[in-house]
Amino acid sequence: MRYRIGTDPGADGYPLDQGIFISMAVLSLAIGIGFVYAGLKSRHYWLTIWGSGLSLSSVAYLLYLALRP
Repeated sequence: MRYRIGTDPGADGYPLDQGIFISMAVLSLAIGIGFVYAGLKSRHYWLTIWGSGLSLSSVAYLLYLALRP
């Protein structure tokens, strides 16, 4: 594969930090709560189970970050 002179192919892109992962966990928590509500309202219980799992895993990740030394 060819690259342009002076371009480092590994240096492109935005470096990921912890804030991106925290914001995705909070967004996943909100989506999971919405799935639970929509699943209960429409009686699609698979959606309720999916939303519960998404919410619980998001809360577990946020608690892990909050309680680690």
